[in-house]
Amino acid sequence: MKRILVVGGTKGIGKAIVDELVENNSITCLSRNSTDFTHPNYTHVEFDATKEEYPDLENLDTLIYCPGSINLKPISTLSTDDFRNDFEINVIGAVKAIKKYLPILKKANHPSVLLFSTVATKLGMPYHASVSVAKSGVDGLVKTLGAELAPKIRINAIAPTITKTDLASKILRNEKVIENMIERHPLKKILSSTEVAKMASFLVSDDSSSISGQIFNMDAGIVSFKS
Repeated sequence: MKRILVVGGTKGIGKAIVDELVENNSITCLSRNSTDFTHPNYTHVEFDATKEEYPDLENLDTLIYCPGSINLKPISTLSTDDFRNDFEINVIGAVKAIKKYLPILKKANHPSVLLFSTVATKLGMPYHASVSVAKSGVDGLVKTLGAELAPKIRINAIAPTITKTDLASKILRNEKVIENMIERHPLKKILSSTEVAKMASFLVSDDSSSISGQIFNMDAGIVSFKS
């Protein structure tokens, strides 16, 4: 049974990851959102990654950092604070978590870290300047730390396309938009949080012991294929 910390595990992809892992692992979830979810293997701590210091933990095998943002605006209306805020959520929060828990991760057997990027770092997409800049920082962090922390700690990231979550609900606001989004993807689908959670489960398992420093596109073909 791995001891797993999920930062941002009460909604969307984070919650799906908790659901996927909780039966066979000891999960601690840090989130600013309250939750009614209960399980013998689950502990929830109310926590804001942008404002609070990470709590002390006695031991840890896996760190999964889920917080993210979808701040889509034309560059003319994006403020420098938008860029700072997105970078703070996506990069600085992850850096703080890694630095906090690195000493105890180094003591674990087969420890790993999982972060989240976006397909927008690979594909030029209008109105994604701020989030793309921030998530590109995540990509760089994964590749650098993959090399720096080898062979002891593995670190990878998942880069999903738009996924059915509360965070994306403003984009997927009606059936017409959803149909158009499905049509844009060569595999003619929108990603589900459960799919992402299953990939996350694999990447933090010992089955992926030869994988580190990688960013995995879960893109329904939008980056990989020309439709």
